[in-house]
Formats: sequence, C-alpha cells, structure tokens
Amino acid sequence: MQGQTNRRVLDTKLQRRLRCAPTDAERKLWQHLRGRQLQGCKFRRQHPFDCYILDFACTERRLVVEVDGGQHADSTQDAERDRRLVAAGFTVLRFWNHDVLMRTNDVLHEIHRVLALIGMDPSPPRPSP
Repeated sequence: MQGQTNRRVLDTKLQRRLRCAPTDAERKLWQHLRGRQLQGCKFRRQHPFDCYILDFACTERRLVVEVDGGQHADSTQDAERDRRLVAAGFTVLRFWNHDVLMRTNDVLHEIHRVLALIGMDPSPPRPSP
C-alpha cells in the first residue's frame, strides 16, 4: 500500500496526534484489535490513506473500522469517504461510540464475522505446474 497517502496528511502529523489522544471508545476497541488478537490480523490505528486518517485498518484484509460519535450522524462527508474507500477495495464498518463502550462483544463479533467473510477465498488454490 505504498504511496496511498496524501502528503498533506503526513506532513501535518495529524495521525500521530490522534493516536496520542484516542476517545474512550477507540481506546477500548484498540485493546481488542491490537496484537493480532482477531484471526491473526494486524490492525493499525489512525492509519493514513489518501486524504483520510482511518480509525482502524487491517491492510492485509482491506478492512476499515470507524468509531463515530454523534457528530457523524447523517454525515454526507462520511458517505463520500466510505464510497471512496470501497472504490479503493476496502470494506468499511462503522460503529457508534456508545455501541463500542456498551456492547463491545457484539462489535467484536461483527468485526470477526466480516474478517472471516473477507478471508474466504472463493476459488480453490491452483496446483503449481
């Protein structure tokens, strides 16, 4: 995924500032995503991609997990962001802060379910010649 980031995002070091000041919901979810705890997948937090900074991204499975507060309700910017991420080949999951904090197991179950679906290879491996 070399070169996928807009230089303006990297130059401002915004992702570093966001990693240093996570929301309570981001902190709680990160405790379950870090260290390849879900299906051995590596997640990155505050990962830059294009002109966006993704809350959590598993680049090997091309999964993005966003944790949103109330300011994101009916956001046209989020819809455009999701459209661009899907066009780039990502699956995008969005969860409300409240759900992450109060229904953590349900959120983790949904992430696990989607990772399993993404990880399924529909075609059997071909034998080498």
